[in-house]
Amino acid sequence: MFGRGTADNGYAAFSFLAAIKNLQDQDLPYPRISLCLETEAESGSPNILQNLDEASEIVYAPDYVINLNAGCYDYDKLWVTTSYRGMLTFDLKVEAATEKYQSGEFGGMIPDTFRVVRHLLSRIDDGETGKTCEEF
Repeated sequence: MFGRGTADNGYAAFSFLAAIKNLQDQDLPYPRISLCLETEAESGSPNILQNLDEASEIVYAPDYVINLNAGCYDYDKLWVTTSYRGMLTFDLKVEAATEKYQSGEFGGMIPDTFRVVRHLLSRIDDGETGKTCEEF
């Protein structure tokens, strides 16, 4: 599939149903599946909680929730979102020098931009423990 909707509300449900059909065709086991289609994402999903409450007797308490409205940033690879504890997408540009320089010419005075980025990110998320700062 190609085009808008391959990773969001437009065609994600059909992709999911095709995956289930594939399991059936191969006689592979799969758990009970409840598919809740909420199609108001572009308007802020004002009814999703009410709809889930109304469907609670059918859906029960799920063991897993798979959000089919994941990001799709290009069509060169399959994008899989593994956590929705919060998602932030941004472009970050770090510059350490305004002029070109020869390697070693400045004796290490110009910081490595990767290290700068890693230091900035460590203010948000501890790379050793995975613990985020309290502001988040």
